[in-house]
Amino acid sequence: MSGEETGVSTTDPDTDGFAAAVPSPREPVDPAPWRGSVLEPGETVWRIERADQHAVFVDAADYFATLKQVVLRAKRQVLFIGWDFDPRIRLDPRTPGRGRDDRVGRVLEAAVEANPDLFVGVLQWDLGMLEALGRGLVPIVLLNRRTSDRFQMKVDAHHPLGGAHHQKIVVVDDSLAFAGGIDVTADRWDDSDHADRNRYRHRPRSRRSTQPWHDVTSLVSGPAAKALGELARRRWAAGTGEQLDAVDDVTQEWPEQVPVLLHDVDVAISRTRPEHREWELVHEIEDLWLAMIASATTAVYVESQYFANRRVAEAIIARLGEADGPEFVVVNPETADGWLEEKAMGTARAKLLAKVREADVHGRFRLYVPVTASRTPIYVHAKVCVVDDRLLRIGSSNLNNRSMGLDTECDLTIEAAADDPRRDEIAAAVLGMRDRLLAEHLDVGPDDVAAAVAAHDGSLVAAVESLVRPAGRSLQLFEIPEQGLIDTVLADTELLDPEQTPSRTQRVVARVQRLGHHG
Repeated sequence: MSGEETGVSTTDPDTDGFAAAVPSPREPVDPAPWRGSVLEPGETVWRIERADQHAVFVDAADYFATLKQVVLRAKRQVLFIGWDFDPRIRLDPRTPGRGRDDRVGRVLEAAVEANPDLFVGVLQWDLGMLEALGRGLVPIVLLNRRTSDRFQMKVDAHHPLGGAHHQKIVVVDDSLAFAGGIDVTADRWDDSDHADRNRYRHRPRSRRSTQPWHDVTSLVSGPAAKALGELARRRWAAGTGEQLDAVDDVTQEWPEQVPVLLHDVDVAISRTRPEHREWELVHEIEDLWLAMIASATTAVYVESQYFANRRVAEAIIARLGEADGPEFVVVNPETADGWLEEKAMGTARAKLLAKVREADVHGRFRLYVPVTASRTPIYVHAKVCVVDDRLLRIGSSNLNNRSMGLDTECDLTIEAAADDPRRDEIAAAVLGMRDRLLAEHLDVGPDDVAAAVAAHDGSLVAAVESLVRPAGRSLQLFEIPEQGLIDTVLADTELLDPEQTPSRTQRVVARVQRLGHHG
């Protein structure tokens, strides 16, 4: 879900884009078992599969350009599973050429025209499609009449009333798979400079500028990609009634311009899937959030669109009460995108944050907002968590109620396990990604972040505070705004952010609200 949705950086240009709610009916997660590995199939994860290569894209510019490349060389099957999809957006606007040929819809058409063996399927949340119509997009039923039978765009209504399909997955030939927080839609394109003005950052087929946007997704190959292909085909079957075959005889080459974060690493896939018809409730994502917080020893770094889930806030509060507990650094957007969404998510954040700060007797919690060189807030749409030097999690789930039980979600996690002979290598990659993300927000280099942490005896909070600047591009502490009566009522009743299938009143309000956000 979103209200979901621009500074000069000193990071390496060659790698810049890669790399009080209603209580839940479920029992709280016991923290004791999670002092070891938190990745438990059937509990916190669906499956753990090996990735031959694993990479991270920070912000959409390089992701979209890579997506274009791999789609055009696909052999058998490409599946897009998304909250939203806009065929009019450009994938690689920085490269010279006709803009029309760079639009994602035309790229997919060209791919199937050039290859008679290729099927391309796009599955989009049904109410997300209604929002797209508001942006001037032609209805999918009409778009399908213009395209090959091997290029199908479908809307997915297989969800509870009030729920959403929020996964962001693209699978190419069961050989390469992207999964994370970036939808292939309008307003997402930006590079890691997040300049106040960027001539490539605008609405499709208009010159209307869009806001600076920070986002993250990942790319995996090998068995992990094949598992995501299975997940995507299950979603396709549930949403369309059509069964698609797996791809067993194609191996896609890794895109040569994409730096590999890790080779031959286990990747855990976690899901949220709501109870609906033949579906049973799956809440691996919430259990993983709680397990990660319970297992942390030094620092937890989070990027999320929201900070609005009571159970996660209570888990953090419990750790903040410990004399030697971990630090928490959270990066959020300043406001949710849309009035109703801010009333729900912003108010819930204000209430929970007040409780967290009251409990933070040792000064180990900070919530920041990234800003551009002119101090304009950068919208944070990324969904990332880094725990100590052990865990790196990238996905579609937010720290709100919906992501834990009502919407479909998909997160990927890698772990530097204590008994892994490659633990030091994986741990370096995990910390390197955390430092890369913070470096972007603080307008310094990753080495500067690492040096600041070392200079402050391992304290992430002290390191960030030492690098924050009062002017120019940086992070700034989030200040809790005053709350009115409407804000309080909406937050207390969870009308706009239910954890489970909502009441009739909640469903009516949620439908109105969902038409105005950016998943």
